[in-house]
Amino acid sequence: MTEPSAASVVPSTDRAGYLPARPLTGDLTEELLATDIWTDELVARAGIPIVDVPFVTVGSGIGSFVTVDYLRIAGVPTSQIRVLGTLDHPWQTYEYLTRVSQVPRPERLRSDSASRPDNIWGFPSYGVSEFLRTGNVKLLWNLFSEPIFSDYYTPRAGQAFEAMEREARRIGYHEMLIKGLVRVVRRRYGGGYFTILTPPAGASATKRVAFRSQFVHVAVGYPGLKFLPELQRYRTEHNDYRHIVNAYEAHEHVYERLLQRPGTVLVRGGGIVASRILQRLMDDRLLHGAQTSIVHLFRTYINGPNDGYGNEHDPRPGGGAPRLTMRRRGGDGWAYQGFNYPKSVWGGQLKAQVRKLEGEQRAELYKRMGGTNTPWRRLWQRQMDQGRREGWYACVVGTVEDMQPSGEGILNLVRTVRGTVPIQADFVIDCTGLEADIAEHRLLDDLLRHGGARRNPVGRLDVDRNFELIGTASGAGAMYASGATTLGGYFPGVDTFLGLQVAAQEIQGDLARRGFGKRIDPVRSTVQWWKWLAGSAP
Repeated sequence: MTEPSAASVVPSTDRAGYLPARPLTGDLTEELLATDIWTDELVARAGIPIVDVPFVTVGSGIGSFVTVDYLRIAGVPTSQIRVLGTLDHPWQTYEYLTRVSQVPRPERLRSDSASRPDNIWGFPSYGVSEFLRTGNVKLLWNLFSEPIFSDYYTPRAGQAFEAMEREARRIGYHEMLIKGLVRVVRRRYGGGYFTILTPPAGASATKRVAFRSQFVHVAVGYPGLKFLPELQRYRTEHNDYRHIVNAYEAHEHVYERLLQRPGTVLVRGGGIVASRILQRLMDDRLLHGAQTSIVHLFRTYINGPNDGYGNEHDPRPGGGAPRLTMRRRGGDGWAYQGFNYPKSVWGGQLKAQVRKLEGEQRAELYKRMGGTNTPWRRLWQRQMDQGRREGWYACVVGTVEDMQPSGEGILNLVRTVRGTVPIQADFVIDCTGLEADIAEHRLLDDLLRHGGARRNPVGRLDVDRNFELIGTASGAGAMYASGATTLGGYFPGVDTFLGLQVAAQEIQGDLARRGFGKRIDPVRSTVQWWKWLAGSAP
């Protein structure tokens, strides 16, 4: 594998140094699409220019960023890494999703103080950094007393984004970024891979550019949103995308309309996003004079200790007493848990346990650890208590049988244990957090069909303990994956800040054993931490 030159690979589309010398059609052919393992001649025959670079990461989000951060700290120069994706900066998609789900920059994320994508050492933590910046002694008390005497400390969204921006500048992230959409990654005859990029219009003389590399990392985030069947059916049949919205899509018009005149909102879901949506609706009512009535629809009502299957007071299928060692608090419909998973999945007994399990046993444990949950927060509890007392916040347990237009709103027919109940609402906000199947993502579908990838016990991409995609090896080359698409593997909590870091650490360690980059031993780690603190390049 030849090392790329400055003339063959460039960091930005306005310096399109990878353009071929003469105009070519340079597009994917039927022959290419039908072939699982490509030769150099096959790609050249299609007129697609080839760029050589040892390591390619696909996605350009936080998963790519964290992995590249580890590689740079391990001594890999920017010339040997290329980040392929559509994002201008790694946190772009995450910031959009947090903002529309009512966690703008001033609000706090659901993330541990030491889970820093910009800092592989986790020290100083977000909490300590905020204390040093503000001098607020209450922050130290919060850190030392959580979660017994105070809520878990979590960082502000803006704090996390600003820290990642600083680290991106330090490691030369934008020198490695190539903008464009990746459609396919195919194995190369003789070893390694071809990653096909579609550059932005006008950035290349060909429609596609092929990156030939020994290693590929796939971190494309969530495959996409998925609506409940009745919600999608209503939106499609009535062409109504204004009154029924998903919490992860822009819907500020709902809050603006409710500030102008009284209305009723049906909120569906019982997780962290639902709690944030409720807080926004309740803040608007209590602080800004909105006259909003809120009906909160739970599919499963939690009113006691519970696990991923239900709780000991739940008479429906899936209920039943949880194991004593895997109980979380619950009440008023909610399952309470500080973070997405118990903290031991990142470095304790659950992490060790999952690494030993296979097949259905691992899937079973994921069900026990998972389930919809949200942190317990004093502010939310006070707001809900006030809403229940004053009658503008009510809970209903059941499932929606039908939805019909009614005036300027929607009539929801909800089946409960006492029969069908009609609920008239001006807006419906879906917070169920359903995710599309990985096969609905074009690149992931191609990996399953042609790249040798397969599904794990919960239906996501199957990776080994080093996060190498099982079945995709190509000679001396290796393909890795991290993030939400690998949920169900040997390491839980993959779709979190700390989870992405754990995956990146395993990937970097495996690459170092293969001779790509250096091992981050105690000496290198110490030296690199001081460089991080000083803001100097690795």
